[in-house]
Amino acid sequence: MAGAGNDRLKARVHVTLKPGVLDPQGEAVRHALAALGFEGVAGVRIGKVIEIDLAAGDHAAAEAEVARMCERLLANTVIEDYAVEIA
Repeated sequence: MAGAGNDRLKARVHVTLKPGVLDPQGEAVRHALAALGFEGVAGVRIGKVIEIDLAAGDHAAAEAEVARMCERLLANTVIEDYAVEIA
């Protein structure tokens, strides 16, 4: 996507494990929270947020391009879901 001047779009991608996929890191955090006295925590799921600066362009085209990035590299779509926000 070619852009003019300093115009930029920011994409934020939220990657999370699909429901039903075991999350050992989340479970370790849940246990650690309980050990620290936070007994009301029933579950923890760990994910990641990826921020990408894009050259200015059409929001829909940017969202489609970032979705392609997710499909090819940023998310393991067998076990992870992703959501794209463009600002």
